[in-house]
Amino acid sequence: MLVPGNLLLGTRIVYRTGEVVAPMPTERDIAVADRVGTALIQLIRLIERKKAQRAADHPDAVERATYHLLVHLVSGGPRRAVVLAEEVHSDPSTISRQIAQLVKLGYVERTADPDDGRATLLAATGEGRRVFEENRRRRNEHVAGVLAGWPEPDREALAELLTRFAAEFLGDQTGPGTADAPSPAARS
Repeated sequence: MLVPGNLLLGTRIVYRTGEVVAPMPTERDIAVADRVGTALIQLIRLIERKKAQRAADHPDAVERATYHLLVHLVSGGPRRAVVLAEEVHSDPSTISRQIAQLVKLGYVERTADPDDGRATLLAATGEGRRVFEENRRRRNEHVAGVLAGWPEPDREALAELLTRFAAEFLGDQTGPGTADAPSPAARS
């Protein structure tokens, strides 16, 4: 029931408290969600298998969670470890080991924070940016090859809908009104 102070947005009701409530899904909604969920699980498994094969072929490769930190540093610039941990929804002690690996590989460097000499900033090095760009190029070429036979309107629609889905999913994970669009790091 819509009462004064509540706002109806599409099929969702936003209450004064900020709580977003979607109506009960129909049988058709559940069937579509099942198709999407099944396809996502299949895609995730294929991606994990491909990453595992790449790691086996390249023993020096950085694990995915560690690489994700590099993506954030390349995309968003230098920042403190505690800020980076918040961005990747992790504990600072967890990312400490991962950052140490990136520093050892020469992908990340620690520098003094100009605003607070006691603090340290993490920044991607030129080599870190090169590795990021190479991985991104390789991924984009692979995806472009998979989509090569699709008509351009279908490719554009997939990009738009997948971006929208990721933003909505992120919003569902972080709370109402927090997912306008994926961050640059999420798009890498």
